[in-house]
Amino acid sequence: MLKSTLSALLLGLALSVRAIPPAPPKNPFFAASILPYQLPPFDKIKDADFKPAFEDGMARQRKEADAIAHDPAPATFENTIVALERSGRLLTRVSKVFFNLNASNTDDEMQKIEAEMSPKLAAHQDAINLDSALFARIETLYKQRDNLGLDAESAQLLDRYYKQFVRAGARLSETDKTELKKIDEELSTFQTKFEQNLLKNVKSNAVVVDSVAELDGLSAEEIGAAAEAAKAGGKPGKWLISLQNTTIQPALTHMKNRALRERIYRASISRGIDGEADNTMVASTIVALRARQAALLGYPNYAAYALEDEGAKTPEAVNKMLSGLGKAALSKAKVEAKEIQQLIDSQAKSARAKSFKLQPWDWAFYAEQVRKDRFAFDDAQVKPYFELDHVLKDGVFYAAHELYGLTFKERKDLPLYRPDARLFEVFDADGSALGLLIRDDYKRDNKNGGAWMDSFVDQTGLFETKPVVINNLNISKPPAGQPVLLTFDEVSTMFHEFGHALHGLFSHVKYPLLCGTSVPPDFVEYPSQFNEMWARDASVLAHFAKDYRTGAAMPKELLDKVLAAQTYGEGYATDEYLEAAMVDQSWHQLPPGKPVPAAKDVAAFDAKILKKAGMAFAPVPPRYHTPYFAHAFSGGYPAGYYAYIWSEVLARDTGYWFKTHGGISRANGDYFRAKILSRGRTLEPGDLFEQFYGQAPNIEPLLEYRGLAMPKKQ
Repeated sequence: MLKSTLSALLLGLALSVRAIPPAPPKNPFFAASILPYQLPPFDKIKDADFKPAFEDGMARQRKEADAIAHDPAPATFENTIVALERSGRLLTRVSKVFFNLNASNTDDEMQKIEAEMSPKLAAHQDAINLDSALFARIETLYKQRDNLGLDAESAQLLDRYYKQFVRAGARLSETDKTELKKIDEELSTFQTKFEQNLLKNVKSNAVVVDSVAELDGLSAEEIGAAAEAAKAGGKPGKWLISLQNTTIQPALTHMKNRALRERIYRASISRGIDGEADNTMVASTIVALRARQAALLGYPNYAAYALEDEGAKTPEAVNKMLSGLGKAALSKAKVEAKEIQQLIDSQAKSARAKSFKLQPWDWAFYAEQVRKDRFAFDDAQVKPYFELDHVLKDGVFYAAHELYGLTFKERKDLPLYRPDARLFEVFDADGSALGLLIRDDYKRDNKNGGAWMDSFVDQTGLFETKPVVINNLNISKPPAGQPVLLTFDEVSTMFHEFGHALHGLFSHVKYPLLCGTSVPPDFVEYPSQFNEMWARDASVLAHFAKDYRTGAAMPKELLDKVLAAQTYGEGYATDEYLEAAMVDQSWHQLPPGKPVPAAKDVAAFDAKILKKAGMAFAPVPPRYHTPYFAHAFSGGYPAGYYAYIWSEVLARDTGYWFKTHGGISRANGDYFRAKILSRGRTLEPGDLFEQFYGQAPNIEPLLEYRGLAMPKKQ
C-alpha cells in the first residue's frame, strides 16, 4: 500500500516566489537538512517542532500564492505554474516527516497535533485551490497551451494543475466555494478521528490470554512475541494477541484452540463498534460529507468524482470488473470451503466427536491443513528458510540487482527515529548514488496496521533532490536474540512494498507534482504488485530461501511445493478482497440527497450490499468491515480499494511480458524502468502502460496467476 495523506493534503502544490524572513533556526524544519540526501535530522526533531513549522509553512505558502495570483506581469508558464511548483518548501518538509512518523511511530501529542492541524491544512489547501485570481492565470495558460511551445512534461504539468484546480472547485460560485470549504474541513476532522479511533481499537481489542496452553499450535517465536507484547502492555506473565488491520488475524492459521480462535475473530470484527472509539457514526458522516462534496462539484456520486481521475474512469467500469472477477472467485471459494468441511467432518468422525459447520474463524486453521496435506508442507517447515535479513539482502535486493543493477549499503552513521529501523544507501548500476531506503519492519501499538511505502524526500529535477523512501511492515518482533522468521505471505509483502520503493527511487522527473508515485491509486499499485512475482521466481527463491541455521538451500522438492501451493486459497483471498472493494464502492456510489445509513445500520449495510451483489458467503467475510476499513475512510483510497486488482491486471500482463521476453534480465528490467518506473505521471497511466506493453490490458494472465482461470474446452 502507498500512503497518500500528504498528497491529499497538499495536492502537489509546492510554492516559493518572494523571500520570506527566516524563522528561528532552532526548529529543524525551517531550513533544508544538511544531512546526505536531505535526510530529516530525526535526532533533533521534537513533537514541539511540528505545530510552529506547520503554521509558519502555511503562512509562507499563502504569501507565495498571493504573490503569484496578483503578479502584475501577464501569466507565463514560469511565473505561474513553475512558481507554484517552487512554493511551500517548508510546509512540504514538515508534512512529510509528520505524517510519516504519525503513521509509524505516533504518540499522544502527535495525535493532538494531527487533530488540530488537519482542518487547518484542509482550509489552507482550499484557500489556494479556490483562489479566483490564481485560477484565472492557470486557466489563461491552459487555453493557450497549444501555443506555448512546452515540452511534453511541462504540458502535462499544466494539464494536471488545471484539472486539479477544477476538481477542487475553482469554477464554483463564491457561495458554493464557502460550502465546499466547510465540507473539506469537516472531512479532514472526521477522517483523522476515524484513523485515531482505529489505533485505539487495535490496543483496546487486543486479546489477553492467561494460559500458554491456550496458544497450542503457535510457534515458540510467536508465543515469545505474544509474551513480549503483554509485558510491554503492562501485563507481565500473560500473552497478548495484537490485532492487525484485517478481519482475519494471522494467529488463526495455527491456533488449535477453537474457542480462542472465535474470541480473536469476534474481537477483530467488533472493532470500531460502540464504545469510546466508535467508528460507525464517523464512517456514516464521512460518506454523507463526500456525497455533498460530489454534488457541489457536479457529480452524481462521490465514486464518479474520484474515479474520473483514475485509470478506471467510471464506477460502471469498476463494477463490471469486480462483478466479473467475483463470479470466478466465489466459485473457487465454495470449492475450497467444501474441501475444508470434508476435513472437519472427517476429523470429527475419527475422534468420535460431533462435527460443526465451517465458520470464518476456522477457515485459516483448516485451510492450512488442507494445503499441508495436498502439498505436504506447512509454514513451520518453510519459515526457517525465510529469515528476514536473508530475504531482504539475498531476495529483495538480489532481484533488484539482477533486474536493474542496484547495490545497497547499510548506513549506521545517520540518525533514525527508532533504533530498530534500518537505513540503506542505494547505488545505481554505474555506481552513482540513487537515494536512501529506510526500513521499519516491526509491529507495535503506536504504528498503523498493514504495510506501506512513503517518502521523506521526493526526487525532483527542479530542486535537484534525490529520493528518501520508507518501507513499513508489521512483522511480530521476537524476543532479543531470536531470529525473525517470515511466512511466505510476509515475504511477498516485502517484495510488494519494495516495488513501491523502486517506483520512488527510480523517478527521473523534473516537477514535484509529477514525480515518483504521484499517480492514481489504480496505477500506483501496479509496480508493487508486479514486483511480487520475483518472490515466486524459482531463480530468486533459490538464492534467498536458505536455512538460517545452516545456510542449506531449501530442498528442491519443498521449493516446488511452495511454488505450487501459491494458487491454493486464492478463491478465499480474492473473494475477501472483492467483498471489501464492493463495500467501498457501494458506500461511495450512494447518491447525494439519499439518506446515508445511520451508525446503527452500518454493519447491516455491509451485509446487504454483499447479498445484493451475490457475494454473501458466511465463511468468507470481507477483508475489512466498514468500522476498520482504513483505505476507504482514512487511508487515501476512498472509492479506490478496487485499485489493487485493477493494478494487478497490469502487473500480471507485465509478468507475462517478462516471461515471453526471457524472464529476469538487465535488458528487461532497464526497459521496464525506462517506460514505467522512472516516468511518474509525466504521461497518463494508460498511455504509459500501452507504450510499454504494446496493447491494452488483458485479464487472462491475472486469472491464471491466481488459479481462477476456467479450464479451456477441448
